[in-house]
Amino acid sequence: MNLSCIIIDDEPDAIDLLELLITQSTTWVLKAKCYDALEALAFLKTNQVDFIFLDINMPRLTGMELATLLPPRTKIVFTTAYSEYAVESYVFQTIDYLLKPITLKRFLASVQKIEQYFSKPEPEQLPNTEPDQEFFFVKSGKVFRKIVLKDILYFEGEKDYVRLVTAHEQMLVYRRLRDIEEQLKLPFIRVHNSYIINYGQLSKIEDNHIYIADKRIPVSEKFRERFMEVVNRNKF
Repeated sequence: MNLSCIIIDDEPDAIDLLELLITQSTTWVLKAKCYDALEALAFLKTNQVDFIFLDINMPRLTGMELATLLPPRTKIVFTTAYSEYAVESYVFQTIDYLLKPITLKRFLASVQKIEQYFSKPEPEQLPNTEPDQEFFFVKSGKVFRKIVLKDILYFEGEKDYVRLVTAHEQMLVYRRLRDIEEQLKLPFIRVHNSYIINYGQLSKIEDNHIYIADKRIPVSEKFRERFMEVVNRNKF
């Protein structure tokens, strides 16, 4: 696939490695190599590329700060030695997140992901999927409780049962989290082996965690990509 890209990184060795991998493993056109964010901004004002390789930790202007200055539809592959920015990075139009040192095996997997991304049509904005007064009954002890779906904040798996949490109460449900997941659709989404969240209730995403009410919930690597696809379809 004939794609165009640039590399933005303050480390010459990192740029040299990426350039070598691109040259040897793809048919992409590398249009520029920028050694700081301001140089990249100047280049992108007058040149178009399909996507950028963007280092996060750079002087003067970090990769995250640069990303906020780019047009919102700019496609990004982040490169960094630090994993803690992974979830935060997907607030942007992020295709992939490469941890340094980048191996040939990981780069080839990224090539496949990038080319698959560009072979698909642009994702459409998700419709409003929040249920309108939909409900179900939950057996808690000997009582069946009526629960309105939109009131649920999240489900938390705890060994042989699940904790259902709303803004006003919590209750234990003797079901497996996987069984509950199979019965739900958006805005409910699995973000961790132990958590299903109501996407409509989250308040922010930061450092591989999301926040719902006063609860800090981790987003695991296993579920991160699907979760951030939903976020990317609902952002400006």
